[in-house]
Amino acid sequence: MPRSSHQPNPLALDAARRIWLRAQRLDERAPFGEDAGAVAKAVAHLGYVQIDTINVIERCHHHILFTRIPNYKRLDLRRAQTDDKSVFEYWTHALAYVPSADFRFFMADMKLHRRQSDRWFAAVTPADKRKVMRLAKQGPLTIRDIDDDELREKDHEWASRKPSKRALQLAFFEGRLAVRERNGMLKTYDLIDRHFGWDTRPDIRPKAATASEVAAYLLDRALRSQGAVSLDSICHLDAASKANVKRIIDAKVRRSELIAVAIDGAKHMHWARPKTLEPSNGVASDLVHILSPFDPLVIQRKRSELFFGYGHKFEAYTPKEKRVLGYFALPVLVGDRIVAALDLKTDRQNRKLLMQQWTWLGDAQKRGNAGMRREMKQLIEDELDRFEAFQLGD
Repeated sequence: MPRSSHQPNPLALDAARRIWLRAQRLDERAPFGEDAGAVAKAVAHLGYVQIDTINVIERCHHHILFTRIPNYKRLDLRRAQTDDKSVFEYWTHALAYVPSADFRFFMADMKLHRRQSDRWFAAVTPADKRKVMRLAKQGPLTIRDIDDDELREKDHEWASRKPSKRALQLAFFEGRLAVRERNGMLKTYDLIDRHFGWDTRPDIRPKAATASEVAAYLLDRALRSQGAVSLDSICHLDAASKANVKRIIDAKVRRSELIAVAIDGAKHMHWARPKTLEPSNGVASDLVHILSPFDPLVIQRKRSELFFGYGHKFEAYTPKEKRVLGYFALPVLVGDRIVAALDLKTDRQNRKLLMQQWTWLGDAQKRGNAGMRREMKQLIEDELDRFEAFQLGD
């Protein structure tokens, strides 16, 4: 049983790891069901699903959902975004799919983009903005629909030479445009009020959350999807929110709604709900997940280093001669341990998944554990068959 909520409760590392896997819903094969509605349920529980453009294997937003939805279809995400509008795109710590029910918690950021100039969009002129908004009022559009731009020099490495593309992106961050749908990585934008139906039903348009409500939202999201949380894990790449979040944590600790926990080996305090600390079943030792390097389980490298003894190294931007795991290595979770990293590549022309490099990690790489490696290799290869079918499917 937990101690007094005002005293740190010792938490063994293996217990903390099980709590996190349970919160991430990686302790069972189909936690959200297997129908099309599982996408909205998964995004709602996780709080966000990161989007990334790298296409060595399937892009990470599809990969993350497949990891938790065995029967996942890419069309299911499109339906959730375009038809059901149960998810929308916006920035968390990166571009991500977010539950539409959480829209109000992002409105303050949208308003901030409108008030303040942003160095990433310094080259966008008022004329550029007027142009794309005028076109958007006529109907949904993609950057390919705009073919009269005069190209400009980039103002930073990640910028586009097309003024309209930057203007579309700025209007998106300002909350004027929504991404209506994606075809590959080609985005179709629409007026945000029209996309959500707020132009015909303005009474259903959400009101912006206050700073305190946003902080409470960040805490609740982390407690739901992480189990045991720290300030760093709650406010990943968002240091400005830490003070408000900590005030809420302190108040919840005083009311015994949260318990401070001292995880073995952790330098910082963690907190959890009392129910989260109740004993639960472990993770099946034969359950295998081939994770995206952007999966929420491993995207916070220091946290994964603490919980798993492994902070994943994403080496796509590392010079080839300095890579250890490979260009696009994927961590492999077997039971409650990360045991390997697989550098994979999809050969779409010949319809096969290519193994570039297999690296054992942790106990699995130790000299005396050949039997363990043989047993886990078979489990991983079985999962690779399923993973390949997903990669090459529709």
